[in-house]
Amino acid sequence: MANALIVDDSRTSRKILRTILETSGYTVVGEATNGQEGIDKYKELKPDFVTLDITMPVKDGIEVLTEIKEFHKEAKVIMVTAAGQKVKMVEALKIGADDFISKPFDTDVLLETVKRIVG
Repeated sequence: MANALIVDDSRTSRKILRTILETSGYTVVGEATNGQEGIDKYKELKPDFVTLDITMPVKDGIEVLTEIKEFHKEAKVIMVTAAGQKVKMVEALKIGADDFISKPFDTDVLLETVKRIVG
């Protein structure tokens, strides 16, 4: 199964994502609590896919997505959104995000999205 990096400043969101992914056979190789840490961990760990929150300290998800795609244009990135972030979602998709999931997390939607993106 694929390796994941979770980038989210919410400890609760990271824990939920980790539980869903690991229970379904994915390996979470790392977590990051802010945008810069997410970029650094992506470069270090080279995961198969990333779940990336849009609203974070230091660098937001759009900045992180841009830098990850510059580093590795084939990176698989699933954006995580809260309500009211449609403009940022459209921007993320234009930059190269593969898809997005919404908080609160729906396990089936998350797993279907990951499966479609990473196979």
